Amino acid sequence: MNRLRKPIGVISVPFDLGAARRGAAGGPHAIMQAGLEADLRRLGYDVHRYEPFPVDDGATIDLGTDKDAIATEGANTAQSKLNFVREVAAANRLLAEQVAATAARGQFPLVLGGDHSIAVGTIAGMADRYANLGVVWFDAHSDLNTAETTPSGNIHGMSLAASLGLGPPELTGIRGHAPKLKPENVVLIGTRSLDQGEKELIRASNITCYTMHDIDRKGIPLVMEETIRKLSGSCDGVHLSFDADSVDPLFAPGTGTPVRGGISYREAHLALELLCEAGIVTSAEFVEVNPAIDIRNETARLTVELIASLLGDTIL
Repeated sequence: MNRLRKPIGVISVPFDLGAARRGAAGGPHAIMQAGLEADLRRLGYDVHRYEPFPVDDGATIDLGTDKDAIATEGANTAQSKLNFVREVAAANRLLAEQVAATAARGQFPLVLGGDHSIAVGTIAGMADRYANLGVVWFDAHSDLNTAETTPSGNIHGMSLAASLGLGPPELTGIRGHAPKLKPENVVLIGTRSLDQGEKELIRASNITCYTMHDIDRKGIPLVMEETIRKLSGSCDGVHLSFDADSVDPLFAPGTGTPVRGGISYREAHLALELLCEAGIVTSAEFVEVNPAIDIRNETARLTVELIASLLGDTIL
């Protein structure tokens, strides 16, 4: 059943400079090739496909002339640890503009990544429309590192922190205001690999974090029931950010930072089916599908199936 009742704007972002391992730039094409548009039309949606952001042969986004870029000369030592921060920031400014415009047209923004650094732009674009935006963040990691805590300098591990206003102004200041999110409006699900600084931030904030331990004990139905109740009561819009590595690598092998012990195939489907039934999701992104290391396109096909579950596909 088509519960969303909105046209869908599909935004492809073939960008992977936020990650250590290249290849996620091929994710949007792999997802489309796995039959996404046909599935969405089968479900009764009007689908608007936007042209993918231009990339060169090295998968580096064509930034052009960016008058809004914030100069990084004289950056402090912590900021200098951030890999490709200018490129990531510029890509996210473009994405935020596209997401905001898509939502303003009355379409449901469906963003296909790319690595998880693009969440900075998606959330920035949606925060233009929703004053009290909530986020459901499916991920093996929390992506709450900052320039001071990151062990790698890879910005796909900092995107949620940046959306909370923690990080360099190139990222936190996109669309001219920060923070985009309140900690109490964020729910992490499937977490099982945290750096020390991320653990401390979660404990010190009002972020709700359902680790795999919590899912094992409570079960995914109760986790989703609590998540939906919490965000329905406090938020005027909800963004779903789904990292392929939230799913156990047995079912999603094509992702750059796999962690064993993740959510199962059916747990992932049930979680998104329950979000669909609740009718609270106002935008979504699916990221970190890496076809270069996928097996028989399994992860791209799973992503298409999960998107369909979020948007109303049912068994019966």
